[in-house]
Amino acid sequence: MQPRPTETLNQRNAAFDNRLRPARFEEFVGQQKVRDRLLLAVEAARGRKESLDHVLLSGPPGLGKTTLAYLLGEAMGVHVKATSGPVIDKPGDLAGLLTSLEPGDILFIDEIHRVQRTVEEYLYSAMEDFVIDIMIDQGPNARSVRLELPRFTLVGATTRSGLISAPLRSRFGLANRLDYYGHEDLQTIVERSASRLEVTIDAAGSREIACRSRGTPRIANHLLRRVRDYAQVRAGNRITRTVADEALALLEIDPFGLDEMDKRILETIVVKFGGGPVGLNNLAVAVGEEADTLEEVSEPYLIQEGYLERTPKGRVATPLACERFHLQPRPKSAGRPRALPMP
Repeated sequence: MQPRPTETLNQRNAAFDNRLRPARFEEFVGQQKVRDRLLLAVEAARGRKESLDHVLLSGPPGLGKTTLAYLLGEAMGVHVKATSGPVIDKPGDLAGLLTSLEPGDILFIDEIHRVQRTVEEYLYSAMEDFVIDIMIDQGPNARSVRLELPRFTLVGATTRSGLISAPLRSRFGLANRLDYYGHEDLQTIVERSASRLEVTIDAAGSREIACRSRGTPRIANHLLRRVRDYAQVRAGNRITRTVADEALALLEIDPFGLDEMDKRILETIVVKFGGGPVGLNNLAVAVGEEADTLEEVSEPYLIQEGYLERTPKGRVATPLACERFHLQPRPKSAGRPRALPMP
């Protein structure tokens, strides 16, 4: 049976990301403090010939949490078994993962805040005592079976650290938060990725892509992929600042890294709602997007760059947004219209 086109596309995207992913800590760019803490823990654990302590990685998507998990496995010389929180649906699933590990191996759980609470409780004893109690059968025949586990390392990644319960959080010995990247680090990442993709790029071209990547390496690599397509077809497979600018303009990504949806959000708040405040649900309906998508995808960067504010009454566009896009807020109504007297 031939794979469906969507499956083939997903496989190609995964292969592309893996091709650009660093294979050693020496190749990992940025997050210097996090790298130093993790490398120190690795060196200490290897010196004592012990497994690495449990690690929690938090931060916005696309900053390298999954990459760091695999780099920890490479540095410790152990295997990494990866899964995600929503996939672990029942305690038996967790037991199957844990019992398949070898001593010292790493179990990586992405989006760990989405693990079911009933499953999470089994993680407590597994992380602390390296045992797990499984109930077999039901009713009068029910009995508990204790499974001994090898000493392993749990690496959890989350984009919503506030949703992790306190008991689970306290069991991680190493908690690290990843922050957005600077333009210099992103430029280095773009240039390294371009060399692996065998496309020629100059410093100005890589800088242009880095400045529009919203501080995120994943976005930088995705933009590089699109600019590479443009350069291959229209610019002799060479990326310069002009080529990058033309390609990104075709994608409607402006010099400040804002895409079409970002500009629609700001324009809607300023023009239709007089600059705000406007509730999230009203804004979502006005721009034709889901409220969760706005809150988790678009708003963080707009707030970080100073274009948007979250207030108790709703979202408010800042003067910077009005100035940058030459928008004039619609005058707000002085009050509700008074009802006409009945004849």
